[in-house]
Amino acid sequence: MASFIGIALSTSQVYRLVVERPERLSLKILMALLDILDCTMDDLIEPIVAAGAVKKPKKAAAGGSAPDAEGLGGLRPKRARIRGVDRS
Repeated sequence: MASFIGIALSTSQVYRLVVERPERLSLKILMALLDILDCTMDDLIEPIVAAGAVKKPKKAAAGGSAPDAEGLGGLRPKRARIRGVDRS
């Protein structure tokens, strides 16, 4: 079992980190790897754009282009009207 800065990894965990593409990684282990390898996060992690995560340009809201509208347009809630019940 490998141990560094209070982090204990089994040989299979070390193997998976080195050989395979990790699906998840704790921040503690990532920081230990950065210390061990004397590198930055930019050296280890390459950001990729996930499918469907591309930002679309914002459209102006209906009725003007107020900066606080943020494209809400007709999606603003309407005040509820409470009426008495007709009991005839």
